[in-house]
Amino acid sequence: METRHIGSLEVSAVGLGCNNFGRRLALDGTRPVVEAALDEGVTLFDTADVYRGDRGWSEELLGAALGRHRDEVVIATKFGMELDEQRRGAAPGYVRSACEASLRRLGTDHIDLYQLHQPDPDVPIAETIGALGELVTAGWVREIGHSNLSADEVDAAAAATEGPRFVCAQDQWSLLDRDIERDGNLSAVRRHGLAVLPYFPLASGLLTGKYTSGEDHDPSWRLVDMPEDRRAERLNDERLATTRQLAAFAADRDRTLLELAVSWLAVQVPVASVIAGATHADQIRANVRAVGWQLTADDLAEIDAITGVGDQPR
Repeated sequence: METRHIGSLEVSAVGLGCNNFGRRLALDGTRPVVEAALDEGVTLFDTADVYRGDRGWSEELLGAALGRHRDEVVIATKFGMELDEQRRGAAPGYVRSACEASLRRLGTDHIDLYQLHQPDPDVPIAETIGALGELVTAGWVREIGHSNLSADEVDAAAAATEGPRFVCAQDQWSLLDRDIERDGNLSAVRRHGLAVLPYFPLASGLLTGKYTSGEDHDPSWRLVDMPEDRRAERLNDERLATTRQLAAFAADRDRTLLELAVSWLAVQVPVASVIAGATHADQIRANVRAVGWQLTADDLAEIDAITGVGDQPR
């Protein structure tokens, strides 16, 4: 599989999002997913301390499933979202303790990519970056990144940095969720030379094609399993209509909607890896096979017209 870089880290063009570990999958279900990913050449595994509530189960299960393969992969995890009243935010003291806890759960002596999961309005970003820089200097962390920052916050973080710098941004981006292109975030991360890790690349499963295939909705599917208000927002008539148009675009070229969703993100600059979740090995193999469609400029223009986004810089 093609590899790309996040700072000094080399990662596979398709990564594995680990938010299902501990939520839908126990250890006996996590192992075959991780093994399939390793077999397919996936080297980036993205998790967070908040995945599976306050227990950190995703990190624990990922560490256990990787076992002796730990040094063959890049582990990315995140901190900053609320685990409980004491464990939240991005104050320097908490940054260190959160990292220690993640290292313990993952069963490793270093985190390859440590990411601020969301901005903390109560802590100046310079203080958070300083604390993260100390972790890099100590060898606990190799590279640092952020998630869910606004364009202004990305600029402020870059201006505040004196030591180790953020090297990537993890933000929502898919064929159905293109606000990153409209709100200045994409321009900001490009301006500062950051790699991008798009989350929800398959729009919570809508871009897999299963919701528009005509088959009955399985209660275990992610969108079906969401709270009603979130499901109504994510699975509405407009998004379904756009999805059907995108599926037709792909079918006209003897491709699948999944191939379109993954390959479209993979050609965007500066996407480093498309991190999709999975609950079984077949999904891993499908995600890996999906990347590699070399979309033309005409293809991209037609996709922009379908999704209602035009003349976006690439």
